[in-house]
Order: sequence, then structure tokens, then C-alpha cells
Amino acid sequence: MTDRRFWRANARIGHDSLEGQLTDRPLVPGVTRRIRVPVADLCASPGGKRDKQLLFGQAFVLLEERNGWAFGFDPADGYVGYLRGDVLHDAPEPTHRVTARSTHIYTLDDIKSPDRLQLSCFSELAVVDETEEFAELTTGGFVPAQHLARLSWQAEDPVAVAEAFLGTPYLWGGNSTLGIDCSGLVQFAFHAAGRSCPRDSDLQAKLWDDAGDDLRRGDLVFWKGHVALMLNATQMIHANAHHMAVAVEPFEEARTRIAKKEFGEILRIARP
Repeated sequence: MTDRRFWRANARIGHDSLEGQLTDRPLVPGVTRRIRVPVADLCASPGGKRDKQLLFGQAFVLLEERNGWAFGFDPADGYVGYLRGDVLHDAPEPTHRVTARSTHIYTLDDIKSPDRLQLSCFSELAVVDETEEFAELTTGGFVPAQHLARLSWQAEDPVAVAEAFLGTPYLWGGNSTLGIDCSGLVQFAFHAAGRSCPRDSDLQAKLWDDAGDDLRRGDLVFWKGHVALMLNATQMIHANAHHMAVAVEPFEEARTRIAKKEFGEILRIARP
């Protein structure tokens, strides 16, 4: 059965990777555009529910624009959907990414100058010039140099990345420091460490080996529709609707509460 989250076609058009599978509509290679707003919702249908989000500067392979909506996919994880057409633009290839929890684009290389945008961690930027204090963007504006790293930068520990999100508001389908959900937090943490990870917990649960009886830092605990990261043998971190935030909890206390009120019993514990 085709998973619509990764099916690169709608009723009118498809991606050329589907050659041999689709013969009743045009197949196109698509064109890469980049996100021009701090956070953009990728929806299951035009005006439909949010599946995930893309951040400023990240790529989107555009297959079709129609009635103000852009259909295509995120090349980073293959997720297919619809963005509002006005969140996309042509932009240079990024050279840097934001590694601070968040930052601002300033009008001038002066922290007292007006700020244009607030950006989430992992937004991608094309830098044309750098000083010790600021990076100048090809699209205009300046970002504090301390908040950026080269695009090749990778975090050493996915769990430490998740910990940096502590207190971030819970948002279904969220993928930023403005709001994030359980599987978004896990994907963000592993992508920051240069490791492949799908967006949704049902897909994440199919990866990696089972953990042993001794819980360790970095183990992933899966319920039906929920996932948490172990900080150590007794504590876990997760984005959750109980706290409406990314929170740290004692594992056994959270396990008991979740079993009673939310997602039932644990399905699997994996060790990436």
C-alpha cells in the first residue's frame, strides 16, 4: 500500500522518480525552492492539517503551483505535501545553519538595529561575508556570528540537542524552537547529529535494534503515537501534550501516567 506521506504525485502531476509507476499524468523533475519565512506548515492537502514544518532557508522540491498552493516534497526526509505558495522563493544555496536555540536577522551589523525576522535553530542561511561579530546574508541582513555554524556542522550527542529544547511549547506537527511535537523532537535531534531519521513515530519505531534491559542515554521509548528519549536509566525527555512543552520526567512516573491516560503500554524500546 502506498504511503501518501511519501507518494510524490497528486491527481494532476507526479515526480519523475515515479516513471514506470504512473502513466496517466505528466512526470516532472521539479525545481528546488527555499523557505522565505521563519516556519512554514507542510499540509496533507491545500488548507488541510499540518503534517510537519520546514524552516527558513530549507529546500522544497516544487512540482506544481495551483490556486496559491505549492505541491512537492522535502528532499531531506522525502515528506510530501502542500505549502502556501508565498512561503517559497529562489535563493542561493545555504552555507550556514543556525545552531543557537533561536536568533534574529538584523537590518544592520548592529544589535541595536531593527530586527527583520526571528529564526529557529537549524534554519539555513547563505552567508556572503563574515566578521567576528556578524555574518552578512546574500538576501540582506545580518545574523550574530556566534549563532551560526557551517552547513557541515554536526552535533555530537542527539540527546543534548533534545535537552536544548527544554521548555519549548508543544505543537502538533511542529519542527522548530517555536513549537515541536514528540517525533519532531526526535527527528530534529538525530538530524542535528547527522543521522537519518524519519518524521513520524510509527516510522521511527521500525528502525534500530531493540534496547537491552538496562536503559541507557539515547534509548528511544515508543508508545502508539508517542516517543521519548532517555536521558539516563531513570529519566526521559519528550515533547508532550500533558505538559504542553518539552519536559523531563522520571521514566516510571511517565510510563504509569501514559498507560492510564494517553497511549497505553510501551510498544518498543530501541537503541539507535
